[in-house]
Amino acid sequence: MTTTPPRIFDGHLDLAMNAIEWNRDLTRPVEDIRRREADMEDKPDRARGTVSLPAMREGRVCLCMATQIARFVKENNPLPGWHSPQQAWAMTQAQLAWYKSMEDLGQMTPITDKKSLDAHLQKWNEPEGGKPIGYILSLEGADSLSSMEYVEKAYGLGLRAIGPAHYGPGTYAQGTDATGGIGQKGRELLKKMEELGIILDATHLCDDSFWEALDAWHGPVWASHNNCRSLVPHNRQFSDEQIQALIERGAVIGAAFDAWMLTPGWVRGVSEPHAAGVTLEKVADHIDHICQLAGNARHAAIGSDLDGAFGKEQCPSDLETIADLQKLPEILGKRGYSEADIEGIMCGNWVRFLRETW
Repeated sequence: MTTTPPRIFDGHLDLAMNAIEWNRDLTRPVEDIRRREADMEDKPDRARGTVSLPAMREGRVCLCMATQIARFVKENNPLPGWHSPQQAWAMTQAQLAWYKSMEDLGQMTPITDKKSLDAHLQKWNEPEGGKPIGYILSLEGADSLSSMEYVEKAYGLGLRAIGPAHYGPGTYAQGTDATGGIGQKGRELLKKMEELGIILDATHLCDDSFWEALDAWHGPVWASHNNCRSLVPHNRQFSDEQIQALIERGAVIGAAFDAWMLTPGWVRGVSEPHAAGVTLEKVADHIDHICQLAGNARHAAIGSDLDGAFGKEQCPSDLETIADLQKLPEILGKRGYSEADIEGIMCGNWVRFLRETW
């Protein structure tokens, strides 16, 4: 076994949401962010965050899919969100401005094509430290895109993947806990995404929208952060049939680290990771299930969603910061995964997907 820890590609991190809406300075160590939040009580994960850019470097998380996320909610929608698509768009642009400011500091670098991907990976092969984190811009929930012209504008600003839905009903698709298909507007969005070469993220699509989207879609598809319904029953998870359909399309599926998605019976605000037995072994269970369905390790990956509106109170108990993603290779190795398989799960499968797509 190599003594150098593997590079890691995290398929889903809400970095800008944490910076702009949670007001976290992600250039600081995790312990500094927690210390500053010690007296805050506005969110359940205050002083329990796990992600910062220094912690990512410590864990060799060299690449991530980094989100823009802002939900538009109509009057009869009880979910939190913005009251017009224009307000939601403005929030996504505030988040983009944060990513750009991180570029200015040399903390992050945009990955938009094969050339920039390969150049970034080569930089992380070199021995010196202080490297920027590479990020592929992904939109979680498409309702901030009020027209196809805005899809084109977003692509021009670096957007490379779109998940049409998030939670509840949406303009272009129906998400977690909702029902119904993608309709004419959804098909229009998918057509424009295909024209531009934007990747479809199937995560959060309800079952009706999932199958309708796959029927209408002819381009590359992945699931940035999704687990297995057969292990933890919930409509947020994928059934084995859905996982098989994605595998047949060449998709990669990133394992999410939210505790309620890892173990049955989790009760938010009541259950605790240690008492519920939620460890990184549970993450490995979902990864292994996808690999068993595929018959290989080419379709499983990491999509942690760490600090995606939850922190230490609702993630594996043996994970203190995102740097502890480096504990997964040993866990997978003990389950019989080869070094090549582990490298693929930790980084290579996402990279291969992008090289084939771009």
